[in-house]
Amino acid sequence: MKSKQLKLFTYLAFFIAIEIVLMLTPLGFIPLGVVRATTLHIPVILAGILLGPKYGSIVGFVFGLLSLMINTFQPTLTSFVFSPFVTIGGTSGNFASLIVVFVPRIFLGFFSGWLYQFLFRFKWKPTFAFATTALVNSMIHTCLVLGAIALFFGQPYAAAKGVALSQLTNLLMIVITTNGIAEMIVAAIIVTVLAKALKPIVERNIK
Repeated sequence: MKSKQLKLFTYLAFFIAIEIVLMLTPLGFIPLGVVRATTLHIPVILAGILLGPKYGSIVGFVFGLLSLMINTFQPTLTSFVFSPFVTIGGTSGNFASLIVVFVPRIFLGFFSGWLYQFLFRFKWKPTFAFATTALVNSMIHTCLVLGAIALFFGQPYAAAKGVALSQLTNLLMIVITTNGIAEMIVAAIIVTVLAKALKPIVERNIK
């Protein structure tokens, strides 16, 4: 039992390390024409699929923590939505910033694990289960982040982006239909390839 737990922690450390590398290097973003698709959600989805909801949630928490740190120490015009320690243009982050930065990422890891296990119980072919889990969770994550921003920081976020509050919904829909869809496609491809390769190894090692 201790050996199995140690192996699980080893895999967990591996996914956390990958998340850190992606956050701190250009590998975390893939240029796709006029948009950039992030890959930061991919280790979270993979951890959920391969290690289960609990460990996926932990990697999701790390994703949120890294995002909090980056937005605190290297702030941009909209970093106040991700960090309570940042003030931009007279607008300060607050407790809601912690909700925006952590809740969608933790849920991403948890629901990735849960959805894959649900599809597995219904005997979906692995390729379809991996791809579906990646597609669904990528879009849910994007919608949760943007929805939380609109809910808690609608006015200052719109101002930082240089649009009227009445145009915020249109702005967020553009993000969803550009970056969001690009990230879904990237995640589906990478997660499916890596999960097919890694799942037999992980299952063999943690028996």
